[in-house]
Amino acid sequence: MARLSLVPQKREFFALYNRAATNAVAIAQALIDLLEGFPGGADAHAREIKELEHEGDRFTHEVIDLLNRTFVTPFDRDDMYRLITVLDDICDHIDDAAEKITGYGAREIRSQATEQAHVIHRSASKLREAIAELEGFKDSRRVLIELRELEDEGDRIALQAISELFNGGTDAITLVRWKDIHESLEEAVNACENAADVLEAILVKNR
Repeated sequence: MARLSLVPQKREFFALYNRAATNAVAIAQALIDLLEGFPGGADAHAREIKELEHEGDRFTHEVIDLLNRTFVTPFDRDDMYRLITVLDDICDHIDDAAEKITGYGAREIRSQATEQAHVIHRSASKLREAIAELEGFKDSRRVLIELRELEDEGDRIALQAISELFNGGTDAITLVRWKDIHESLEEAVNACENAADVLEAILVKNR
């Protein structure tokens, strides 16, 4: 049976969130490395992404385990669970995109996919910045606004990329392959915005 702590484990929670956010930035960078170096080193970059995705899983399990062992939490327990879950979602979607790129037989990388990867990395970096301000519930509204602007940029790139697939005389196999990849990349951007929504809810509740 898990031992229940009555002492708030504030610093440990915030440290885990910061490490999870840093991991999200690292996996986003690994995705850029995969796309910009493709096909060179593709397998090695894909393995790195998989390892970072597993690291994200470990942070999620650590937070959930600590939640189960802590009676008094630094903020709403459900929000704490949602925050670590959406951070993990970013890693999952990046890993999913990387698996499709290497597993679907892509021969070259579309420029829009690389643009999406850079949006993901910038979003994850903004998210890390906001989470660094979470302890003490410091005002991170500016960063959250910038995160949502990046999500709009990601939507625009994804829409343009998929429209070009349908309008450019692309063969059916390539169309299906890249539509799926672009959608997975867009899901990673959406996960960053979801994390911004969770953070905003936390700040509103704890002002």
